[in-house]
Amino acid sequence: MKIYTLQDGEELVRAARSSIELHLKSPHFNKSIIKDALKGFTDKYGVFVTLTHYPTDTLRGCIGFLNGAYPISEAVVEAAIAAATEDPRFVPVSHYELDELLIEVSILSNEIPLGKTALSRERGIKIGRDGLIIRYGFYSGLLLPEVAVEEKFSKREFLAAVCEKAGLPSTYWTQQNVKMYRFETQIFKEEEPNGRVKELDYSSMGSAKKSSKAHE
Repeated sequence: MKIYTLQDGEELVRAARSSIELHLKSPHFNKSIIKDALKGFTDKYGVFVTLTHYPTDTLRGCIGFLNGAYPISEAVVEAAIAAATEDPRFVPVSHYELDELLIEVSILSNEIPLGKTALSRERGIKIGRDGLIIRYGFYSGLLLPEVAVEEKFSKREFLAAVCEKAGLPSTYWTQQNVKMYRFETQIFKEEEPNGRVKELDYSSMGSAKKSSKAHE
């Protein structure tokens, strides 16, 4: 996956916020205004936009696209609007509420298949570095890498959680006929609403957690 700079991340986060703001003012605004301004973001990677309350960081919406369904310039606009207005877990975001929310943009690598056995799947992931995808028939689920760190999941707990996200029993990750994948991300997030943007590194957080447990 291409590595994006902090300046790139700032541009994407600002575009996500502007997309939501313009949509809330006029749902039929010309999206190409923002998409065309994102020059250089023509690569097709998965993109997720996450909205959280400030300062509690509680989830307010999260929607995205996998495996390069669109160029990043288009995906970030569509995902931002959908996260604010279409996440079925929440009512749509209001214009006034937007000033109390943090915008986060995650760029996803291509999916990397995990092994067929439970042991190879457990060994094949790293907490903090990897997100998970599960597919079984009509069922599918995805969890971003940060979920495992924030929830303090072990590898097995993370694998069980993505099963539950897909609406499957928590032990289905052990089944050989279930398709499991991992992916990596670059994550850019506002420090405060409409404030400075930083890049998050959950892989180091996952390593720190593992080290601390080893000394308990």
